Amino acid sequence: MTIFHDEIEIEDFEYDEDEEMYYYPCPCGDRFQISKEELAAGEEVATCPSCSLVVKVIYDLEKFNAETEEICKDNTEKEVLKA
Repeated sequence: MTIFHDEIEIEDFEYDEDEEMYYYPCPCGDRFQISKEELAAGEEVATCPSCSLVVKVIYDLEKFNAETEEICKDNTEKEVLKA
């Protein structure tokens, strides 16, 4: 059983598009992190690489995957139009 330091809404995380990672400040000074791919797979535990704390990410998996698919579809259509 995992003991969470806190439960954080996905909206409170900062998203890095280049790395496709979500980040949230950790009390140790580093940042909790979880990838877009992990979230899409249903993972809900963000870890801090510098300490042992973990947080639970609160999000709707179905809504997250639907939004992700919509963004990917939009980006693909834009690339086709550029060609």
